[in-house]
Amino acid sequence: MFGRKKKVVEPTTSLDVAAASLVTIGALNWGLVGLFGFDLVATLLGRGSKLSRLVYTAVGASAVYLALDAAD
Repeated sequence: MFGRKKKVVEPTTSLDVAAASLVTIGALNWGLVGLFGFDLVATLLGRGSKLSRLVYTAVGASAVYLALDAAD
C-alpha cells in the first residue's frame, strides 16, 4: 500500500528463539531492578552464584547475537 515494500520473513531458528527468550528475561529482570530494586534472577538463583552469573552471561551473549543478526 502506498509504495511500501513487503518485508521478507526469514525462517526463525531455535537459536533465534532461545536468544530472544533470554533477552526478554533479561529485559524483564532489568525492568524489575529499575522499578522496584528487585533482582529476580539473583533471588531465584542466588546472588553471585555461578548459575546466576551463567544466566547473566547468556543474556548478554544473546543480546550481542541478536544485534549482530539484525545488522545483516
